[in-house]
Amino acid sequence: MKHGEIRWYKFDLPDKKRPVLILTRDSVLEYLGEVTVAHITRTIREIPSEVFLSKAEGMSRDCAVNCDHLQTVSKGKIGGLITSLPSTKMGEVGRAIRFALNI
Repeated sequence: MKHGEIRWYKFDLPDKKRPVLILTRDSVLEYLGEVTVAHITRTIREIPSEVFLSKAEGMSRDCAVNCDHLQTVSKGKIGGLITSLPSTKMGEVGRAIRFALNI
């Protein structure tokens, strides 16, 4: 598991398995039992707190990283790798997080 990867995550019921973007920095991942993630959603609102993703980034369909919904989750529930985002796209994620948190 690495910063910038999109992986499956099994949320508690009534939710389901969903893709999430790993946000926690690599240097501490091995020491933590939880990691911070951003949800990936098919609902694309085209707002500054979202980052659009498509097949070009390795997703099966158009979707968005929702930076208004950051969450710290159990590392043990994180599943298989879907894709990894390039640094240019992670730069967009950083800007979206700063907008979402007003920092």
